[in-house]
Amino acid sequence: MKIKLLAIAAVPLILIVILAVFILIVPQSINETGYSSEILAQNLEVPWAIDFLPDDRLIFTQRGGKVSILEGKAVKTVGQVNVTQNSESGFLGIAVDPNFTSNHYIYVYYSLGDFNRISRFNLEGDQIINETVILDKIPAAAIHDGGRLKLGPDGKLYATTGDSANPSLAQDTTSLAGKILRLNTDGTVPEDNPFGNYVYSYGHRNPQGITWGPTGIMYASEHGQSQNDEINIITMGGNYGWPLYEGNNTVTGYIKPLRAYTELTLAPSGIAYYQGALYVASLRGTQLRKITLSGDGKTIMGEKSTFTELGRIRDVVEHNGYLYITTSNRDGRGVPQSGDDKIIRIKMI
Repeated sequence: MKIKLLAIAAVPLILIVILAVFILIVPQSINETGYSSEILAQNLEVPWAIDFLPDDRLIFTQRGGKVSILEGKAVKTVGQVNVTQNSESGFLGIAVDPNFTSNHYIYVYYSLGDFNRISRFNLEGDQIINETVILDKIPAAAIHDGGRLKLGPDGKLYATTGDSANPSLAQDTTSLAGKILRLNTDGTVPEDNPFGNYVYSYGHRNPQGITWGPTGIMYASEHGQSQNDEINIITMGGNYGWPLYEGNNTVTGYIKPLRAYTELTLAPSGIAYYQGALYVASLRGTQLRKITLSGDGKTIMGEKSTFTELGRIRDVVEHNGYLYITTSNRDGRGVPQSGDDKIIRIKMI
């Protein structure tokens, strides 16, 4: 009889354990008016950048050096790259080649020692192999490493680089620091680049996100020194002022931001364009900020803070009508929540 009673008493405990496991492994919704959302993956180590393979699988980096693929609800690691992870440095950007189906190329941006580099790998089956370094010796530091990689509408590879805690480099067009770079995918310099090298635009402090609107306008997000975070429209050869000017403090010859956050610290990271608006991942500002644009994409018509309960948000990408974001609460500057860090899928309703 005692054994039967113990067995009966154990049933609620078993149910509790099963429920706990269910909560951990099944994607959960996050409440936000006007949006539906679900957690696709959790318990990650600072997922820094995401992109998509032609078969719609999500591929992403984790700052400690992992390349992983999300297949359904399962995270599969396909590579571990040796990186130097120190404060803001580590394994950062990732981009999938537009011709991936035929060449299986992915591009990554990571820190190693005193420099950042851009490399190309082959993704074959469940592993990344055959690293080819296509741009090396990008100045690195514990802070201001940039790191975003994107393939532009022109088929060129774009990369953001920080000033590596050496502000004067941002105004030096012979330096790779404090810039937005533009490369051919084989690592050569495009013939129409403005300075005969990889530099596309300069005078940047720490740009963290780039995206394009439907008419080809290029937008970038950038960290300011004290507030003064910026959203910029990027033009070839443009000088964005740092360290001489930042925020709305500018003069003729330096490009003024589309938006300068002089009233708050946003610390913008990834940025995506979707349905007439920019969506900006915000680290210190702990939000996904929606910036509604005019029809020509050159004027801000309104702004709204969304998803303010998730903590630090690192990246945002649009794919097939959904927005995908990553949290960054385990990066040493946030307060981890249950299940952090996460990848979350969002749909407007």
